[in-house]
Order: sequence, then C-alpha cells, then structure tokens
Amino acid sequence: MSVKYEVTATAIGKLARKFLETNSSVILLDDGTHPNLAEMVVEHTASELKEDIAVGDTLSVGKQKFKVTRVGENANATIRESGHCTLLFNTTGSMPGQIEVEGGAVPSLMQGLTFSFAGK
Repeated sequence: MSVKYEVTATAIGKLARKFLETNSSVILLDDGTHPNLAEMVVEHTASELKEDIAVGDTLSVGKQKFKVTRVGENANATIRESGHCTLLFNTTGSMPGQIEVEGGAVPSLMQGLTFSFAGK
C-alpha cells in the first residue's frame, strides 16, 4: 500500500471530542489555518496529498484501520487547500467535504495521533 496522505494531530479542540461522541465525526484541519475553528477541529501537521483519496482506500488512525466507503466531491480539493475534511466513522453523510469510513470502534482523540490514508 502506498501512503497518499499522512498527518499528526497537534491540537484537539474542546468540541472535537463531543462531535466524535455524538456524530461519529472528526473535522481535520491544518494547524493554525483557521484559529476561529480551533475548538471544533483536530488540528494537524501540514502535509501534501500525493494522490486523491478514493473508495477502497484504507484510513489508519493510530493502530486502527478503516475502509473508505465514500469520498465527497470536494474532499480531495479541501485537503489540498487546508488539510480540511470531515471523517465520518461507521455512518453516512451528504456534505461534499466528507469522507465516510467503516471499521471498528471510533478512535480516541489525542495529540500525536496519526491519520494516514493509503491506496489499495
């Protein structure tokens, strides 16, 4: 598997854990990009999207693995622009910047946690 995109969490917003608990979602955003959104997101190191994320890819969150089941039409573009996307764990959505994944239990959020997308 080739790594397409990999980032490390640098800050966990106060509301980010609540979103994960109530909506099974995590909003990722490059560190310092939008300080006004910091409470809602998981800020992370900046990285280059080497290849578009696609259905069938694998998302690793720490040691947990999830299968990508849907990629919103704008998700790859917003990742390239500002490291932004919303991850939906074991649920569905309809927003263009969302990436749906399925697998085990939703991950626990902590600084230093790595999010990595890899191709088939």
